[in-house]
Amino acid sequence: MSADEIPALAIRSSVGVELWKTTKNEFPYVPCEKFPRDESKHCRALQFSPDGRFLAWGNGVNVQLCRTSDWTVVASLPRPKAFYLKFSPRGKYLMTWEIFTTNKENPEGSPNLYVYATESGEEVYSAVQKKQVDWEPGWSNDESIFAIMLGGEVFFFEVNGPDGFKTSTKKLGGGRNGCISVAPNHGQPYLAFYVPGVKGSPSMCKIYQYPTLNPTQAISSKSFFQADKVEMMWNKRGTGLLLLTSTDVDQSNASYYGKQALHFMSTKGDSFAVQLSKEGPIHAVAWSPKSTEFIVVYGFMPSKATIFNLKCDATFEFGESPRNCLYFNDFGNLVLLAGFGNLRGYVECWQLGKDRKCIATMEAPDSTLLEWNPNGEIFVTATTAPRLRQSNGFKVWHYSGALLHETMWPSGQELLEVQWQKFQGGFFKEKPITGEKVMGIQSAQPKASTQAYRPPAARGLPMKAFDLYSDAPQKSTIPGLPPGMMAKNEKKKRHNTKDKQQKQRPNQQNKAADGQKGQVVDGTTTDTSTQGTQNDDGGEQKRPNGNRITTGDPQKDRKIQRIQKKLYDINKLKEKKSSGEPLKDTQLAKIDSEADLIKELQSLTLVA
Repeated sequence: MSADEIPALAIRSSVGVELWKTTKNEFPYVPCEKFPRDESKHCRALQFSPDGRFLAWGNGVNVQLCRTSDWTVVASLPRPKAFYLKFSPRGKYLMTWEIFTTNKENPEGSPNLYVYATESGEEVYSAVQKKQVDWEPGWSNDESIFAIMLGGEVFFFEVNGPDGFKTSTKKLGGGRNGCISVAPNHGQPYLAFYVPGVKGSPSMCKIYQYPTLNPTQAISSKSFFQADKVEMMWNKRGTGLLLLTSTDVDQSNASYYGKQALHFMSTKGDSFAVQLSKEGPIHAVAWSPKSTEFIVVYGFMPSKATIFNLKCDATFEFGESPRNCLYFNDFGNLVLLAGFGNLRGYVECWQLGKDRKCIATMEAPDSTLLEWNPNGEIFVTATTAPRLRQSNGFKVWHYSGALLHETMWPSGQELLEVQWQKFQGGFFKEKPITGEKVMGIQSAQPKASTQAYRPPAARGLPMKAFDLYSDAPQKSTIPGLPPGMMAKNEKKKRHNTKDKQQKQRPNQQNKAADGQKGQVVDGTTTDTSTQGTQNDDGGEQKRPNGNRITTGDPQKDRKIQRIQKKLYDINKLKEKKSSGEPLKDTQLAKIDSEADLIKELQSLTLVA
């Protein structure tokens, strides 16, 4: 294999687009001299064609179309606001989408979806497509049929016919918003048409084979409730379809992600609901490239991962672990199960086939992206913005767990995307899996500490001298508070409990109980403990030199109380995170604000 046949890495960052390659099929990766780096700071999109012949990117001025055989720009398309890019299945056409806008001069708006011929850069089709989700038109595998959903109807164009993109030859739909997905099968294409339910009617998905689009001639149909939206996933052969349905809100409050369900349909007319054996969200679903099975990662943490066959029977269990992602290589003989996002970045590599076993484990913390190399043996992980804006960079791994390459992005710049160069199907051949570990390099990144987080006010103190919720006077109930300061709501709760207990006891029992702590003098119990003095009604008096601290400023005390409440909530979120429970971005942001809250609390209590 020559150096030109080794997959390159296209990289999009806050300073432009560049290409990295190896020189002799050896690591490390280095910038490719043949590729003229685009130094624009406004690159929004990057995409290789499925056959690997073209690379396209938007730089805020044009969409550049580059030929990968010699890395030269062959066309500049006038789409400065292009937000998404996508190629047709064989790379003959490039589609661009930008946010739809109107103004006083043009209240109807202008087309925001365009289709270009990649060889010539000629515009062949345009339309107004207001949807940002499911904006992509569908294509038959041979690119002869173009299908686009506009205003609740699907329009079909036979692009090789006499009318081309000018006039649609078929229509499908009934005026309700939905989505369409065209199968990647050979011959006359299958297509799935989904229509959401309204006013109590169920949602419906039907499979047709073009050009037979009569509603009564659907090959397979499936109806279901509780489906505000759906994600449709065909297998590689285009014979099986998975439908991941979800609602925006789970009325039972069992999941952050709303109510979810997974359904299976086939071009043979079969349809099943996939039965999952653990409650909780569906984190990831993916078809094996062999098209005969699929994997689902699901359930509350630690989640389960299960292989299902085409009858939706569970055939293998990976066991429970904190995972929420899965990635097949292009041959389907290896799969990565990982826990990213608010999980620790633990990655397992499993061998599939007759001998299903875990052959390697590794840690890739803070990864926001993972993609297999087309050769099926190595993969890339990356930490990218805007999800994470610090410690950006990418790593290349061997499936045996060896780290082969590592690049940390320069400080002050943001890494946005890393993508492998694509190749035509069949270019790479499947190689046997070996248990031998490839020699790698040592990561230069410091490993994350396994010790529990301690706020600045508690660092350097013995562990038992810092207890978040203890009432002992030498301890602090909230991180950052001086020793002895107690949250007011905790004090009030304790006093209410004491009042209730005192009222339930006879008066003599109250005195006897109080007598164990001190002496009764003229109806007042003198407490010899460090908590101060107590009245016989259970109330607590402040000692002049006691441990309870107040600022004397009501407005400042209210600020302290609010910060205490926030820190208490943050501690609860951290407990959820450490147990593997998924958190929203807003909840993760609250955790990140803890240090600032502690500093503010210390400044408020410093005078006291």
